Amino acid sequence: MSEDKDIDRFLNTDGIDTDREQEIGQHIGYRYDINLLPDYSRITPFLQKYLEIMGWDDLNWLEDIHMGYEEGRSAVFDRNINGWVTVPAGMDLPEDPQVRDMLARELLIKFQMSRRHPLVQLKDAYKKF
Repeated sequence: MSEDKDIDRFLNTDGIDTDREQEIGQHIGYRYDINLLPDYSRITPFLQKYLEIMGWDDLNWLEDIHMGYEEGRSAVFDRNINGWVTVPAGMDLPEDPQVRDMLARELLIKFQMSRRHPLVQLKDAYKKF
């Protein structure tokens, strides 16, 4: 017989079940919400090539990247600079949230690789050689 779990455990406890969740102190969302899993049929050609170059079988850390909003504009959060990167003005975004999230992942990678990224500017200012 399977162990019965309290269906209200997320209301009555912190509900952090796995070792990893306990380590980071929060839920891993896609364990509970299938809508947070990326739909690989909607991957962009750029992301597909990126995965091949990186040697990844999946999106890895990019699974956590989603399109958000900053001051009323579509944006993606860049953890490296602890700030929002807004989508270029006038860019039409698709209605499908899975497609928007794939686009957000692509925009983030392209921004992180660009000369305009603040970490590149810091490297240029402080490198020793």
